[in-house]
Amino acid sequence: MAPGARYARCPLGSWEVALAAPHPRLRPGVISYRGIRLALGRPRRRLEVPIGAVTLMLGFERPVRISALTGGGGAEPESVSLVSVLSGLGTTPVIGEHDGHLAGIEVLLTPWAAFTLFGTALHEVADRNLDPDTLGVRPGPGRWRSVAELAAALGSLPSWSARFALLDDAFARWSAAGPPAGARTVRAWGELVRTGGAAPVGYIADEVGWSIRQLESRFRERIGIGPKAAGRVLRLQRARRMLAAGRSQAETAAVCGYYDQSHLSGEFKAMTGCTPREFTAGRRTPRPLEGPPAADRLADEPTSLVLL
Repeated sequence: MAPGARYARCPLGSWEVALAAPHPRLRPGVISYRGIRLALGRPRRRLEVPIGAVTLMLGFERPVRISALTGGGGAEPESVSLVSVLSGLGTTPVIGEHDGHLAGIEVLLTPWAAFTLFGTALHEVADRNLDPDTLGVRPGPGRWRSVAELAAALGSLPSWSARFALLDDAFARWSAAGPPAGARTVRAWGELVRTGGAAPVGYIADEVGWSIRQLESRFRERIGIGPKAAGRVLRLQRARRMLAAGRSQAETAAVCGYYDQSHLSGEFKAMTGCTPREFTAGRRTPRPLEGPPAADRLADEPTSLVLL
């Protein structure tokens, strides 16, 4: 079993989770690997909220159903059922669900690294959950000429360590062959992350030597959403972290740059589908049956809410 791997049986069945850091040559663009294997006796449903990363789920077996909570007024959410899923940056939450059986590796990428790996403009992926092989592009050279081929190869290996090593190799090849995001794009994104989404667009443009129009164009192509929208995601990510640590809504709103507590609550509702109080209470509610840990996509970050 790989370092960082845990396996357990529970009243619902069994679960296995393996965590790993990508090879140093891939960082900081490739953030993390998380291997998952669930064999549970009931369906599983989770609310996933927007985060400042692109998510690639490389599935081995059964599909996961993802419903985007984008509509209003009683509109049915848009849903897809996929084995491997690429989820770009966005400002709306989704519901992920499966029948209790799930196996694969979840990869978190900085958006500029996803631009290089997949060689496509990331506005094609923004606020979407899709099969990465439908983008009309092929990853770089190597034995795996598609994401589906890579996922199948990963699933056939006997250990998480071997799977993570294969991912390191594949991503190194694809990254070397892909279009570079550019140092100024990386720097602009890093500045937005460093300030928790609070840096003004004009300030970031000045820091990297672009006009505001150039910054917005590069973000659309290489990040997926504009700098203002990306700032909203990162600001709310910081707010969720503060609230989870026990800070009050009033203090959180002030520190994170919201006009007031009402502004924070409105943004929270729009981007997670629930109020700050509902989200915090939901994460503290014990599950009625013992099951796998409710792992968040980002380490030590409240990004998910188990619904079932």
